[in-house]
Amino acid sequence: MTGGPATPPTPRPPLGPELEVRRLGRFDYARARDLQQELVAQRAAGEVCDQLLLLEHPEVVTLGRRTPEGAADGLDLPLVEIERGGEATWHGPGQLVAYPLFLLPLGRRDLHAYLRDLEEVVLRTLADLGVEGERREGLTGVWAGGHKVCSIGVAVRRWVTWHGLALNVSNDLAGFERFRPCGLEPGVMGRVADLAEVPADDPLLEAHLERHVRGVFGHR
Repeated sequence: MTGGPATPPTPRPPLGPELEVRRLGRFDYARARDLQQELVAQRAAGEVCDQLLLLEHPEVVTLGRRTPEGAADGLDLPLVEIERGGEATWHGPGQLVAYPLFLLPLGRRDLHAYLRDLEEVVLRTLADLGVEGERREGLTGVWAGGHKVCSIGVAVRRWVTWHGLALNVSNDLAGFERFRPCGLEPGVMGRVADLAEVPADDPLLEAHLERHVRGVFGHR
């Protein structure tokens, strides 16, 4: 995972006008993973337009491809080994999870730039609340108030993206305390609700995030 400039060095094409957003609410991790794989295949075949899944998971710890052996030993939570980059992280209620399933066109097939675009979406979402987010050199994700508030890990298949980002909105941070989330010290994790008032009509910031996904990636 690497940091990068705030804006891409060269103009890149928009992904396309159509985006279907699926708000799934509290949704089991295994079901979400299966759904992603189905939609990735359909998107690669041109059977559906770009998809954005917005949801929160029951408590689960996912282990990315770079997770050291034994990193999550002894946890009394469900553990799932998955295809995304990065190390172990926690998901649970109060955390907004976004899975963009986007077919990257020529001129946009740069996963480092794609990660920076996802960070930009989160930075703009935080700015809506008056919170100044930041990137950190050499680390993927978004920080605010001295803490990491958003973890990002992605995979790609036939140039269709899957997995995505997890924004800590109002979740209990205790879920991170029993291992090293993203290979970092547990105390580095923070949440938006400690930095700003979360809108009562958008408690997971789904509407804010969707708007900025459309703006950054060029969907109608």
